Amino acid sequence: MGEFEEAYVRFCSGKKVPKSLKPLLKDVYRTLHKKPASLVDIKDSLVSLLSFLCEQENRTDENCRAVDLFFAVYDHWNISWDSYPEQFKQLLDDIGGCLHDSISAPDVATNFESTPEQLLLRAKELVI
Repeated sequence: MGEFEEAYVRFCSGKKVPKSLKPLLKDVYRTLHKKPASLVDIKDSLVSLLSFLCEQENRTDENCRAVDLFFAVYDHWNISWDSYPEQFKQLLDDIGGCLHDSISAPDVATNFESTPEQLLLRAKELVI
């Protein structure tokens, strides 16, 4: 989990990101690295993370940018999600795509189906 800690410090520390985001990101990171992968666990961890971002007090530019960067920069993942079903792969890619625009450029995030609410709906609809 050393890679997780380094990534968390890189993308979340020193920003106005609440400490309550860390265990959610850590859970997603852990489930994606688990061998064998459990799609149920991955889905559950993504739903929890995205539900957090949908809460009014957590739907902030800082949180959306931190989560986006955490998924967009691949040097700490040590995995490829190309082996996951296409719905999972697309969702993971989109979390690291335009989520960062949700507050500052909501039309862009909406257009790319990358607002926290859109991503949460997609996560809940993942087929296992």
